[in-house]
Amino acid sequence: KGDAAGLASIRRPGELARISSVRQPVPRGLGDAVAQGRGFAGDEPLVVLLPDDVIDDRDDLLGPMLDVYAEHGGVVLGLIDVPRSEIDKYGCVRLRQDDGGQRADDVVAIADLVEKPAPDEAPSTLAIIGRYVLPPAIFDVLAQTVPGSGGEIQLTDAMRTLARRGEPVHGVVFRGRRYDTGDRLHYLRAVVQLAVRHPEIGTEFAAWLGEYGQQLASMPATTGTGVISG
Repeated sequence: KGDAAGLASIRRPGELARISSVRQPVPRGLGDAVAQGRGFAGDEPLVVLLPDDVIDDRDDLLGPMLDVYAEHGGVVLGLIDVPRSEIDKYGCVRLRQDDGGQRADDVVAIADLVEKPAPDEAPSTLAIIGRYVLPPAIFDVLAQTVPGSGGEIQLTDAMRTLARRGEPVHGVVFRGRRYDTGDRLHYLRAVVQLAVRHPEIGTEFAAWLGEYGQQLASMPATTGTGVISG
């Protein structure tokens, strides 16, 4: 139909990268899943991007993380600062006291990692999110890591082993827009937030959303979940 722009948008993803895949035979945890990628990464550093952690395209996290890796090597983690009451949902970090704490550029030196601590026992409120830059040494460590929390091979345990061996561990504190689509409610919020800024349908969708919000506000307080039949 002569839609050259539409054709270009379809072709573009295939030109961004060469995609390979490998299946994790048994769900043995994130550490085991990362270990399946050894054949692709080989002896090179690698980036792990968890797809349920969506970073807004207007904000940059991976770029600064790669800069930190280029300077220090070792492990680099993406971090967010969360309320202490929510830290038990995440792995969190203990900062190195000899490093002087958090730098102006939001890069921190890390002494240890703790998986989902109780709020009153958490060493900080800096939570680990689904962005990691890892050295190739992670694969040998994962091969020797025994199942931990939940009976799974935890990537956090392998990174702790590297830290205890003297590998530097740093974190980049992210203060931009992030969507945690692993949670059902947050997934729906992310769809709406991204839809209202869509270049083609955003304006129309936002107008409809406003109208629908007014309809909801006018409904009786006792109105619950309805059942649609037809």
